[in-house]
Amino acid sequence: MMRTTEAIYKYLRPDKKFPHMWCPGCGIGIVMGALVRAIEKTELTKDEIILVSGIGCSGRISTYLDFNTLHTTHGRALTFATGIKLANPELTVITVMGDGDATAIGGNHLIHACRRNIDITSIIINNNIYGMTGGQYSPTTPMERKASTAQYGSIEKPFDICKLVEACGATFVARGTSFHAKMLDAMMLRALNHKGFSVVEAMSQCPVQYGRRNKLGTPMDMMQWFKDNSVSSPAFNKIPPDEVDEQFPVGVLVNKEDKEYIDRYRDIVKKAGGEVQ
Repeated sequence: MMRTTEAIYKYLRPDKKFPHMWCPGCGIGIVMGALVRAIEKTELTKDEIILVSGIGCSGRISTYLDFNTLHTTHGRALTFATGIKLANPELTVITVMGDGDATAIGGNHLIHACRRNIDITSIIINNNIYGMTGGQYSPTTPMERKASTAQYGSIEKPFDICKLVEACGATFVARGTSFHAKMLDAMMLRALNHKGFSVVEAMSQCPVQYGRRNKLGTPMDMMQWFKDNSVSSPAFNKIPPDEVDEQFPVGVLVNKEDKEYIDRYRDIVKKAGGEVQ
């Protein structure tokens, strides 16, 4: 196992972009660490990976990781990633997005990437709010929680990201939290090794924009809430729906095989009499 200091100098850009811009207590660094550890276990070289991110706190991950990286426009990480994968299918393509980036302005791209089942691994870091741009509520902000654009509490029902992407056709879906760092390692590794569109929702605390407004305590208090309310997927499925309060399932929620988009595309090229690259 690589030591932490070795991993830092192998996978991060410490001489260029640090100290980082995330707030004290933010969980995004934990998620980034899980991604690095998962990539290390794949034994891929850095040149075999491209990391694409959008705009927002989560989008800054591409600035700090020393792979082929692309920091794109808001909500468009998956469109850039799709083009890259089609141009060079041998690359391992990873997108990192926030909940607003992925399910608001980028929501249409997310659902179509799912239905295509293109071989991209998507990490969606869900902190229930727009952190970088001013604390606006996002599509995953729970009802009655406060945001800068919901001073008296949100009145909109939130998306369940995992249910959304499952319904749209993603063939690997998993959820973990910043408390479950080792679980995130394992789920991200499985997502990277899965052929097809993979989504890992990583629930992360935002103690400044979300936690302060909603009086959720310290970053540790928010992580404790993840621990107390998360339930393994098999156990969660046994809870009667009318008894579910704030609990949510964690673990691998979907893992199935289906023909991948580029394979289907190559079949069409052959039918048209063209040459497959």
